[in-house]
Amino acid sequence: MNKTLNQKAWWLVAPVLLLVAFNAFIPLMTVVNYAFQETFGNNVFFWEGTTWFEQVLRSERFHDAFQRQLMFTGMILAIEVPLGIGVALTMPRKGPWVSVCLVLMALPLLIPWNVVGAMWNIFALPDIGLLGYTLNSMGIDYNFTRQPVAAWLTTVLMDVWHWTSLIVLLCYAGLSSIPDDYYQAANIDGASRWAIFRYIQLPKMKRVLTIAILLRFMDSFMIYTEPFVLTGGGPGNTTTFLSIDLVKIALGQFDLGPAAAMSLVYFLVVLLICWVFYTLMMRNEEQ
Repeated sequence: MNKTLNQKAWWLVAPVLLLVAFNAFIPLMTVVNYAFQETFGNNVFFWEGTTWFEQVLRSERFHDAFQRQLMFTGMILAIEVPLGIGVALTMPRKGPWVSVCLVLMALPLLIPWNVVGAMWNIFALPDIGLLGYTLNSMGIDYNFTRQPVAAWLTTVLMDVWHWTSLIVLLCYAGLSSIPDDYYQAANIDGASRWAIFRYIQLPKMKRVLTIAILLRFMDSFMIYTEPFVLTGGGPGNTTTFLSIDLVKIALGQFDLGPAAAMSLVYFLVVLLICWVFYTLMMRNEEQ
């Protein structure tokens, strides 16, 4: 029996494809155009080849910002993933408190990024902020506007407060999908709490943990609004991550060529790390 293919569905998909092309492909090609040329205005361009890429890759400024970005992302993942798993394990599975816990977990995710930065900026001020004033009254010298370590800790704490809920909700979804028969069999066998977590709960959370880690890696590696509102990249360049440094080059210095080259390098680094990370995790899961 011959099947007749109906191609009319493409007419429904075409508007979406055009919208994606307008919002993604065309701006990307504009960045590529600036990355290989120089302009002094009036829409006049001069071919530069790979000059801007060589300048970016040899720049100590780029290397320092990249190291800060990697350090921040590593700290975020090391804190948020175990913390999210722990909170998800303590949440109830049945009863009226389930809805309450889920709503409380979702609240930080509903707050806009710029508002989060403004909230923590006020919260951590050493003179009037609840966190800053409390720490200083306890004899702890704390001022995130002047002390690099305090700025780092405040930025990390802000991100942990804002985004741990995402990992909690994803892990909770994975735990909720485990049938009760698994727990009943484990109780009959006399399995310990650690054995239940290792052999039942953790394997069932592998897929959602993969998604959670990938999402948090991409978000933390491209973070901009929260630290910019909180510290402005300071004190000095202490919290100047790649995204903040990119904006400073593009808008502050108006060096469009180096900024475009840096943005493409930035994009390729994120894409490459995500691909390697996802491939390794999928291979481990198959084994």
